[in-house]
Amino acid sequence: MDPIAQTTHGAVRGRTGDGFVSFKGIPYAAPLDGPARFAAPAEPERWDGVREADRFSADTPQVTLFPDSASAWSPDDSTDSLSVNVWTPDLGGSGLPVMVWIYGGAYILGTSRASDYDGANLARGGVVVVSLNYRVGFEGFGWLPDAPRNRAFLDQLAALRWVRDNIAAFGGDPDNVTVFGESAGAASIAALTAAEAGRGLFRRAIGQSIADGFQTEDRARRTGERIAGALGVPLTTTGFAGVASEAIHAVQSVAGQLTPFGPLVGGDDLVPELPWRRLRGDVDLIAGFNRDEYELFALFETPERQLPAAAAQRLGLPPEALDQYRAAHPGISDRDLYVLILSDGIFRMPSVWSAANHPGRSWCYELTWASPAMDGVLKVCHALDVPLVFGNLTGRPLGGLLLGDPAPAEAEILSKEIRKAWIAFATTGDPGWPEYRKGEALTRVWDLPVSVVSDPVAASRRIWEPVSG
Repeated sequence: MDPIAQTTHGAVRGRTGDGFVSFKGIPYAAPLDGPARFAAPAEPERWDGVREADRFSADTPQVTLFPDSASAWSPDDSTDSLSVNVWTPDLGGSGLPVMVWIYGGAYILGTSRASDYDGANLARGGVVVVSLNYRVGFEGFGWLPDAPRNRAFLDQLAALRWVRDNIAAFGGDPDNVTVFGESAGAASIAALTAAEAGRGLFRRAIGQSIADGFQTEDRARRTGERIAGALGVPLTTTGFAGVASEAIHAVQSVAGQLTPFGPLVGGDDLVPELPWRRLRGDVDLIAGFNRDEYELFALFETPERQLPAAAAQRLGLPPEALDQYRAAHPGISDRDLYVLILSDGIFRMPSVWSAANHPGRSWCYELTWASPAMDGVLKVCHALDVPLVFGNLTGRPLGGLLLGDPAPAEAEILSKEIRKAWIAFATTGDPGWPEYRKGEALTRVWDLPVSVVSDPVAASRRIWEPVSG
């Protein structure tokens, strides 16, 4: 008989797997119809009987990052997309640690139903795994004068309240929740760890490649005005409520720009300033990064675009920064310097600042194991950590792309080490290496063999001190 769990909104029927039970597509908020796309998430309606939880919900409205590939979302999809999924190793148990995954996607796309995010391997390690959908693109981050800001974060907070109120029914401990995420998902982790609204909803946090991209209100307003002008509607909730999501998506992006959106800083209590300036000490934090983060994006750029000076200027580095980089990395090519500067500015330094500025307990890591896929051109690129964390190495889109298919034996070994550390942290608060402290900056290096080194990005950290978080 398929397993049944009782939630605050009704009973759900899951499916039994090999060493786990899964429940998919459980709504934590009401459907996103019309004006609701731009409002705070509302409570879902209760249901009678037993709801089947054997398939993922539809995605939230979005476009694809790469124009020549098909989007997973369709305008015909159900609007009932704000949902959670649960993998539990012991439905009848109690007090299991809980890990809640928040996906990345450049603030413009993402879905919890991606097979790379399947939580079965982590669940078999003894934790209850939860993943969630949240709004992206204009619906999640776009600026409207009469709508709540950072609606994506409001979704995430609503999902975490669902976890608090319901996870005991799946064997989890609501007082031992760890949130973890990558890229834009890791930026969400940082924001939630800084926000008072997140207090009491989770105990620990893991930010994998914490992304910058936080925006001022002026910049967000200009983006909103540009999109409203292209659509020919007022920049108001009423004006946008009558416009189909796909029409908004068709005009929201700018050529040559990875994403027009990012979390809005200031103007409310949710993100009053950059999160690494005000992280709460009541949450234990792991923050880390991959050595060659930007390499994944550089593969899609023309050589003419890859100018170190332009990258440094765009990121606000002082004029002497290029000479400092070259002195720290003798013989570095212009392209490699370009990748290094953008890796530092977008991912590596925000992660370091988060670990270094955290007033409580924090740990730092760097992934330096290079993928052999595509003849090694990816190096230690952005998102390489994701298949290693979930243990979904072969037969999955992201794992196959970044690791090769089948994945090499080294990836299997490293994945087990990382999963062991993440599960230990979620269970006990100790990932297995020393805490990060200024002056020591002890950092876990994920490679074979695994090691601990002091301040592996000291040169970059010093270069970025004039503009640090």
